[in-house]
Amino acid sequence: MKTSIIGYPRVGALRELKFASEKFFKGEISIDELHRTGADLRLAHWKIQQQNGIDYIPSNDFSFYDGVLDTACLLNIVPERYRALNLPPLATTFAMARGYQGPQGDVKALAMKKWYNTNYHYMVPEIDDSTRIRLTGTKLFDELLEAKQHQIATKPVLIGAFTLLKLAKYTGAKQADDFVQEATEAYAAVLAKLNELGAEWIQLDEPQLVTDLSPEDLALFAKLYSGILSAKGNVKVLVQTYFGDVRDCYQELQALPFDGIGIDFIEGKKSLALVRQYGFADDKVLFAGVVNGKNIWRNRFKSTLVLIQELRELARQVVISSSCSLLHVPYTLKHEAKLPEETKRHFAFAEEKLQEFAALKAILEQPDPYSSSYYQQNEELFNGSRLINNEAVQARTAALSEADFTKLPEFSERLAIQKSKFRLPPLPTTTIGSFPQTAEVRANRFSFKKGAISEEQYKQFNRDKIAECIALQEEIGLDVLVHGEYERNDMVEYFGECLEGFIFTENAWVQSYGTRCVKPPIVWGDISRSKPMTVEYSAYARSLTNKPMKGMLTGPVTILNWSFPREDIQLKDSALQIALAIRDEVLDLEANRIEIIQIDEAALREKLPLRQSDWQSEYLSWAIPAFRLVHSGVQAQTQIHTHMCYSQFSDIIRDIDAMDADVITFEASRSDLAIIDAINECGFQTEVGPGVYDIHSPRIPSVDELKQGLHRMLDKIDVAKLWVNPDCGLKTRGVTETWASLRHLVQAAREVRATL
Repeated sequence: MKTSIIGYPRVGALRELKFASEKFFKGEISIDELHRTGADLRLAHWKIQQQNGIDYIPSNDFSFYDGVLDTACLLNIVPERYRALNLPPLATTFAMARGYQGPQGDVKALAMKKWYNTNYHYMVPEIDDSTRIRLTGTKLFDELLEAKQHQIATKPVLIGAFTLLKLAKYTGAKQADDFVQEATEAYAAVLAKLNELGAEWIQLDEPQLVTDLSPEDLALFAKLYSGILSAKGNVKVLVQTYFGDVRDCYQELQALPFDGIGIDFIEGKKSLALVRQYGFADDKVLFAGVVNGKNIWRNRFKSTLVLIQELRELARQVVISSSCSLLHVPYTLKHEAKLPEETKRHFAFAEEKLQEFAALKAILEQPDPYSSSYYQQNEELFNGSRLINNEAVQARTAALSEADFTKLPEFSERLAIQKSKFRLPPLPTTTIGSFPQTAEVRANRFSFKKGAISEEQYKQFNRDKIAECIALQEEIGLDVLVHGEYERNDMVEYFGECLEGFIFTENAWVQSYGTRCVKPPIVWGDISRSKPMTVEYSAYARSLTNKPMKGMLTGPVTILNWSFPREDIQLKDSALQIALAIRDEVLDLEANRIEIIQIDEAALREKLPLRQSDWQSEYLSWAIPAFRLVHSGVQAQTQIHTHMCYSQFSDIIRDIDAMDADVITFEASRSDLAIIDAINECGFQTEVGPGVYDIHSPRIPSVDELKQGLHRMLDKIDVAKLWVNPDCGLKTRGVTETWASLRHLVQAAREVRATL
């Protein structure tokens, strides 16, 4: 048996790429030094895969920011506003990803969206009528040759033509069909160059194939690949899918002259049934995704061997593959010194998954696979007990009734009560919650964790920062204040650390976008709250101001979606357990005179099934009630806010309204505000705050720019329902740019307010 990896984590075992990139952005290292860091990481990643016997090692899965963006740059999909900056190639890429404000000009970044059902974010390629798709870049080939210089053969990886055209944003009259010929020729040129360089395989990633496909989509796919594959020459083409099954195009994939087809047997619910029903072409290699690329639990060899053995009977050539790129799991367990060995043996991060591939290969080479020591050790692990159950938590969840999910009085009555209570001006201004986590803030938290300062010293520092934050918010004139969240390392990890049932790592970082990495908690057992988590700091902040103060919480669905979940119970059960814990916190905040409480569901859409037919039955039927459970017990005058990342909510807008919050803020500045049209079409009752500026970019928006954005919103939203806020939390931004942007935001709101 041969083995294949779809992709590997980029940031390094200790986030070397993140730190080098941030130094480059600050001007502390040269672009040559940044490139050297990239080369060192690529070599380390290739070597560890080679050492574990991976037969199909990917190249071009490395990126300084994002693979979709790299593909766009490779194929000349660079809008003119970025070309006009006249920056070096990598600097142009960064301008597209982060925006640019400097001597060469002032441009916003491209839109950024979630990568299917993951917490990774991709940059949305932008195509206008003047775009000419053609091969102009060399990165794909450079990395192939770079690996060859180290005597490592790789299969170059590239986003496929169909997925690229489907994910792109079209800003002119032309649409995807108008670029078929150019895209076909560009990909054919890629294949021609790979033939010239002697590459054996290329992996074309087509995750769009696991979504609902229309007849027009199938026609577009067939048109693209009929042309591309006719020019493939000697290089073998693997069409790689992941995150689901290919039920809408399985037979079309079999009919086209691909040399390999990558199929996900972890998230692909119907993948095995498709192979059973239709068989698998003898002239193709089945790259079977049987090792979970998203979760961190050990693979159970017993189940995987049964699956592989059946697939070997159904397909002539089978390669063991990951279900998706290992980009979505941490790098290695080697740097987890605090986790007990008995705990760590249950986990497999990216490097350990490579060892699982090696073990599976060794097991399958045995005459009797089930007698292998690797197999026996694996079975011993899975037959053991982790002692994870909490009977009180399970009983509380089981006792829930319909009344626990219903908030009274109804929205219209609550709205009148809250308007009378808070007496906020039109276009009330606020932020999403967090303020910059400076080096000083992080050092304080680190010193406390290491025992270098006392708990009182740690808390006093946080109180001082909160007082400073409140004073500055009052000085610039924000209407609803927050405490800044200086005690929180992460919006999910912080709450996980305060709850029973989670365990935590030291270095299990996963890339979210660019240099942004997160360290997801691990759901180890049943979840409960043993003490208040946020009340102390929120109550202190409340004592410093007469303005409304928001208590800041993370919602149950986001906590679950941004954690590594258990695989032994349903997601619904974990979500309800977390919801009950957060509900207790909501009621404690209310009892301490916190009259506005924001419960963020930034990741609500993230785990929405990729096929619409599965939305209600597999997700929304429990995700929306879990949120309602959190806040259904508060009094009418307590105003409930929530926040959601990105504006891809038009198709579930009625479900979002059913969350029954009083105010919802959306990340919207990089979108075309289509979310507002959806809100109006469904009669959305909740007050809304579409983000007026992009916090993922260091740009400082001008007052005029913000006013123009507010006027566009007011063309579509009743002034009585519109809030003014940034896109998201300000944790990752610098202090100077943050306060300058907020001053402009408040000034813009006041000037627009004066015209009403």
